[in-house]
Amino acid sequence: MELREGQVAVVTGAASGIGLAMARRFAAEGLAVVLGDVEEEPLARAAEELMEGGVQILARTVDVSEPDSVRAFADAAYDTFGAVHVLCNNAGVGSGAEGRMWEHEPNDWKWAFAVNVWGVFHGIQAFVPRMLAGGEPGHVVNTSSGDGGIAPLPTASVYAVTKSAVVTMTESLYAHLKAERALVGASVLFPGPHMLRTGLWESHRNRPERFAKERPRKTPYRSLDQWEAAMKEAGHEVAFTPVEEVAGHVVDGIRADRFWMLPASEHSDRQIRARSQSMLDRANPSYLENFILD
Repeated sequence: MELREGQVAVVTGAASGIGLAMARRFAAEGLAVVLGDVEEEPLARAAEELMEGGVQILARTVDVSEPDSVRAFADAAYDTFGAVHVLCNNAGVGSGAEGRMWEHEPNDWKWAFAVNVWGVFHGIQAFVPRMLAGGEPGHVVNTSSGDGGIAPLPTASVYAVTKSAVVTMTESLYAHLKAERALVGASVLFPGPHMLRTGLWESHRNRPERFAKERPRKTPYRSLDQWEAAMKEAGHEVAFTPVEEVAGHVVDGIRADRFWMLPASEHSDRQIRARSQSMLDRANPSYLENFILD
């Protein structure tokens, strides 16, 4: 798919982090951009920044966990621009879960699934039929993670399970689009290959009351800065991938019709090989040993 002026890109989770970086990159490519986010004030700031560059922008608050909200978001995009060519289902949250899996609160799972899994499906259902009906080339990018999408980090198992589901959902979407001989492609994005400076660490600030925690946390939430400081104190330097690099990877992947938007990484490749070999050998998942909780 060629990206060119006059096309329209939709990005959820667009007020910060990876989503904002993708919005900036699409705008730089000449596309009109529809920004969606649950946070009103950061969304307004992002829209103002992009409009200063002369880009056509539509910003709407959207709760991707609610199908009616996503449908209204899609209606606004089509009412304003008449078409959508790129859809990035990028909004995501951490779960806030602690301890062993059997100690997790059901609401930790419900909230993470509502946003990370149902949010992707709601985006597909609200936009893809209209993209197909438009008859123009298009592309859907669903954001997963190496945590779950490749192999789970057991200390973040809820998040990992949701991101694993995104991979399977996108594989299925790809197959369905091919069966329709559609001009719309699909990709799954693995941001990285290193850590990213995003708002995911502070997801709890947007946790809705219907998914509220039922008991106090045993430990306070840690910001990314606090976690990084603790790692440095322990003698571990943390590498970060600029979000702008991720956005560039997305644009290159769309142009190349690349399903696996997976940046080169020896660590990821080792995990993929180890997990695949474990399956082929019908062996226990030894690739998780470095992550087993004490």
